[in-house]
Amino acid sequence: MMYKHVIKRLFDIVLSGMAIIVLAVPMLVVAIIIKIDSPGPALFKQTRIGIHKTHFTILKFRSMPTQVPKDLPTHQFNAASMLSKWQVFIRKTSIDELPQIFNIFMGQMSIIGPRPALWNQDDLIAERDEYGANDITPGLTGWAQVNGRDELEIAEKAKLDGEYTQHVRFKMDWTCFWMTVGNVLKHRGVIEGGTGVMVKQKQRRTEEVIAGQRGARNDEK
Repeated sequence: MMYKHVIKRLFDIVLSGMAIIVLAVPMLVVAIIIKIDSPGPALFKQTRIGIHKTHFTILKFRSMPTQVPKDLPTHQFNAASMLSKWQVFIRKTSIDELPQIFNIFMGQMSIIGPRPALWNQDDLIAERDEYGANDITPGLTGWAQVNGRDELEIAEKAKLDGEYTQHVRFKMDWTCFWMTVGNVLKHRGVIEGGTGVMVKQKQRRTEEVIAGQRGARNDEK
């Protein structure tokens, strides 16, 4: 398909190239603040899964202390208690993701696509295999991100990534892009250690309802 294999890549090159030029000075300022805020490098590099499960090095602004395990997903430890106010801010606003425009320009990522999994996230990689979602270029943002992001269970993320894989069209990318803008401005879906929060909230509400019903029956006795 022309859009999926040619036009989409042209959009990525042009838009990421423009972003690099426009955001060069703001990103330099962010890098300087990071260096002042906490010891360590301004950039964070991490091995991620690319198209066809190849490995590449993703670029991010460092938004955690250097002692945090490099290849451990944030939902597996209490990240929130370890962050400075500045680190909380750049994570909440997704500023830490900006250096990925270089990954996009180099062709390792796309603007829209499944978020690249960590090399050791075997559960997510396996779930995506069922939907063919490992066989397209990962993105800066994607269908799963605009429909829950950190709040989603891994199986649900993979399912949404699969839906995107089956419908790579300009209209879908356009929808994802503008939904991402709205979500970033409103800080939707960004929860430290929040994988599966939607499910946990539903379970909690169900437990509260059951407890209320039991309490009502006891009062009637």
